[in-house]
Amino acid sequence: MELSSLVIEGLSMCGESSKLGDRSFRVLVREVFDILLRHKDENALSGSDDLTKVDVPSLKQMYTSLVTLVLESVKIDCDNATMSSTLEDSKWSTDRIEYFSKVYEEKKLEVEAMLSSTGSSHPHVVDVDWRLDYYIKNNHMDKVNKPTYLITLKTEQSGCASGKDVQFSCSMEQLQVSTLQKRREGFGLRTSYQNKLQP
Repeated sequence: MELSSLVIEGLSMCGESSKLGDRSFRVLVREVFDILLRHKDENALSGSDDLTKVDVPSLKQMYTSLVTLVLESVKIDCDNATMSSTLEDSKWSTDRIEYFSKVYEEKKLEVEAMLSSTGSSHPHVVDVDWRLDYYIKNNHMDKVNKPTYLITLKTEQSGCASGKDVQFSCSMEQLQVSTLQKRREGFGLRTSYQNKLQP
């Protein structure tokens, strides 16, 4: 597992009993998972009696290091042996490694679910409604005599219960141009994909 030098330094601080007592360590580990799973917010760190004894800059570095360790471990589906070796390199005692591993195994599936629901993907179009209107005159009382399409795209995004509607109007020419562009893009993708499949 690749971690930055600041994260490794913070993990080493978590392993030092002089900087973080055993009880404070256990509380910090629980708080990290509760904050990641959105059961609590980060203000819980400053509100905990067990963590008030730790100086604030060190606590912040230890917290961010543990959060990074958890997220990276879940992201690469890290096994206990790899995690134990990383924590041993950070001079953690076997008690602390066992406790962290136990809590990690308990919460791993929840963190995976939280990470999979978090994303920056664009909404997917799941349905289209359209209507053809014919404009005879515009606001200035000029004759227009052109058809206009009113289009509603119904979208869906992962993690959201209800979709969002995107509405716009366009002329026949605009609709034809956008449709042709999408067809060309789709054809280009299929062609390049088919070329990769051919020997």
